[in-house]
Amino acid sequence: MTAGSGGARPPRFPLALDQVGRSASAPKPREPLRPQRHLHEAAKDARARPAPQGLGLDSALVRQRMVQRLRAEGIRCEPVFAAMEQVPRHHFVDTALAIQAYEDTSLPIGHGQTISKPSVVARMIELLFEGRSARDAGHLGRALEVGTGCGYQTALLAQLARRVVSIERLRPLFDKAQTNLSAWLPRRELDQVRLVFADGMLGHPPNAPYDSLIAAAGGDELPAAWLDQLAVGGRLVAPMHRSGGRGQVLVVVDRRESGLVRTEHEAVHFVPLKSGTV
Repeated sequence: MTAGSGGARPPRFPLALDQVGRSASAPKPREPLRPQRHLHEAAKDARARPAPQGLGLDSALVRQRMVQRLRAEGIRCEPVFAAMEQVPRHHFVDTALAIQAYEDTSLPIGHGQTISKPSVVARMIELLFEGRSARDAGHLGRALEVGTGCGYQTALLAQLARRVVSIERLRPLFDKAQTNLSAWLPRRELDQVRLVFADGMLGHPPNAPYDSLIAAAGGDELPAAWLDQLAVGGRLVAPMHRSGGRGQVLVVVDRRESGLVRTEHEAVHFVPLKSGTV
């Protein structure tokens, strides 16, 4: 201790318990991923309600909680919310990952593919709805989905479109989607869905033109077949590489009487778009 310091310095260690974690310069800790959070929140809601609602992954409250978080993130499409409250996302992922199904995260579904984050799925379908005319605002018309994956987005589209054609190039995922959709979709909605094992880059000419087209993989350029199969008044939403730069963004293309109009939106990250079948 230096003489003349005007008194003893306070000891550095040990700190009192009420001093721990009070540093103004310390970064705010990142909220940890809590896979069971949605179950705890749903249980809390259930206790506040007079009628029993169920507390497991099949609880409607679990899906409602997911929708509440999407609202807080800025999604504003009520038809999308209604569909997401109906479709059980955990039925479309592997059993080992089911507990994470309602977190806002992408999950592996095998064969190098993923099921997209709920917020990304909601945003892409929301963009499809923003392109609909006032007359057709309540549905997506005839929809083409490129990349069926596990079938979750297909199940959502079945709630929102008059007819859905979904293409998958990987045979194991095509078979998985068929099983998932057959096990969950009511017969009426299942009859509105056609799954096709084919090269998604070619679209599906037999059922064209499409009022809505949505893709679950991104490339450098939009395939010409997609644009050719888009109806006048229709809208395409797909992840593509940013014009003149790196990274992917959501690209929206509207087909109007005067031609095609392209706009770019927020950054995303999707698996690469590939041709052929496997």
